[in-house]
Amino acid sequence: MEAKGIISKFIEDNFKHFNAAALIDASKAYVKHLDEGGKMMITLGGAMSTAELGKTLAEMIRQDKVHIISCTGANLEEDIMNLVAHSHYKRVPGYRDLTPQQEWELLEKGLNRVTDTCIPEEEAFRRLQKNIFKQWKGAEDKGERYLPHEYMYKMLLSGDLKEYYEIDPKNSWMLAAAEKNLPIIVPGWEDSTMGNIFTSYCIKNELKTSTMKTGIEYMMFLTEWYRKNSSGKGVGFYQIGGGISGDFPICVVPMMYQDLEWTDVPFWSYFCQISDSTTSYGSYSGAVPNEKITWGKLDINTPKFIVESDATIVAPLMFAWILGY
Repeated sequence: MEAKGIISKFIEDNFKHFNAAALIDASKAYVKHLDEGGKMMITLGGAMSTAELGKTLAEMIRQDKVHIISCTGANLEEDIMNLVAHSHYKRVPGYRDLTPQQEWELLEKGLNRVTDTCIPEEEAFRRLQKNIFKQWKGAEDKGERYLPHEYMYKMLLSGDLKEYYEIDPKNSWMLAAAEKNLPIIVPGWEDSTMGNIFTSYCIKNELKTSTMKTGIEYMMFLTEWYRKNSSGKGVGFYQIGGGISGDFPICVVPMMYQDLEWTDVPFWSYFCQISDSTTSYGSYSGAVPNEKITWGKLDINTPKFIVESDATIVAPLMFAWILGY
C-alpha cells in the first residue's frame, strides 16, 4: 500500500516506531478492512467536536469510510454549536494558569470552558435550544417519538439553522451525517446540555419523557444494525478516548451472544483505540485490547491496536492517511 498525498507520504517516511508506528499500522489495517468489504464504527469520547474533528471526520462520512458512529451527547451537539456560533468561541491558551476567580469570571460572561476553548452559552446553547425545542414539541404534538440524534438531523435538514452558519458547512460532521442519514448511537444522552434542557422541559410539564426514545432503544437499534452488517468481513471498532461512547456499543456483541444466546454473532473484526489513559487493568479505558477477548467482544485473531497519544493529534492524521491526503 503506497502513500498517496503529501500528508500520507510524510507519515510513511517518518512514522517508524513506537506510537507513530502503531498509528500507521492501524491506519493501514483500517483501509485493508474497508477494501475487503468491512464496515466501521467510530466512537467519539472526550471533546472531539469542540476540537473541530469535523474538518476530517465529515469527509470520512462523505466518502463512506465510516458506517456508524457512537458518541457522547456532548459531541453530538457541540459540532452543531461550532457550526452556528464559531465566531463567538473564545480561546484561552493559558488555561493552566487560570485562578478560580478567573474561571468564575468566564462563567459570568456565559463562557463554558473546555480545556483551552470556551463555548458561548447564549450564541451556542440557547440558539440550539430554541430550534431543537421546535422539533421536540412538533413530534410530541403528532404523537411521534424519535432518538436524540434523529431530532438533531431533523433540525439540520429543516434549514432553520442556515442563517447562523459561521463555518464552511462541509466541516460539520453532523451535517454530513444528517445528509447521509448515518446511523448514530448516543448512550447517556441525558448527560449533555440538550439532555439537561429536555429534562427541564419535562420537569416543567412542557414535554413528556416518552417523546424521547431511550438508551435501551439505542441498544435495540444497534443490535438490529449489527446483525444486518456483520456478515462477510464484519464490523470494525475505532475508539477515540474512553467512556460510555465506546463502552456502550462494544457490549452489543456479548449481549447478543451471551444474553440472547445467538451463537452465530461475529466478534468485532478490527479494533483500534486512541487513548492517553495510562494502561491499567483496573481502568476500562486504559485496558489493553486482549482483555476484551475474555468479555466476548474481540476474537483472538481480531487486528488490535492502541495508539497511546492525544486523539486531537492522532485522529486527524489517521483520517488523512485513510482519505489519501
